[in-house]
Amino acid sequence: MPVTYVIRFDILPGQRDRFMALLNGVLDAMRHEPMFHNAVLHADPENEDRMMLYETWEDHQDVLDVQLQRPYREAWHASLADLLAGPRDISVWHPIRSDRSGQPRS
Repeated sequence: MPVTYVIRFDILPGQRDRFMALLNGVLDAMRHEPMFHNAVLHADPENEDRMMLYETWEDHQDVLDVQLQRPYREAWHASLADLLAGPRDISVWHPIRSDRSGQPRS
């Protein structure tokens, strides 16, 4: 069953460029994983140092056992304490409906 993670970040002032460089590397690598569905990164329009990422994967256990252990995530995880004002806010969701522009009604 697919699973979606909603992750909120409060980036330390002056660390946004480094945060983005490291996260972009992770997102670029994730795109090629067979269990990956999609990811969207959002910025708070009132505070450029607040971001929200949601990412959807095919299987929660695979994320825990395989994806979080990927070497391309090492530098990202190791740097979080230096990039963020506090711990990430992570919640887990199960999709029950998906709609897209131009999608026929069923």
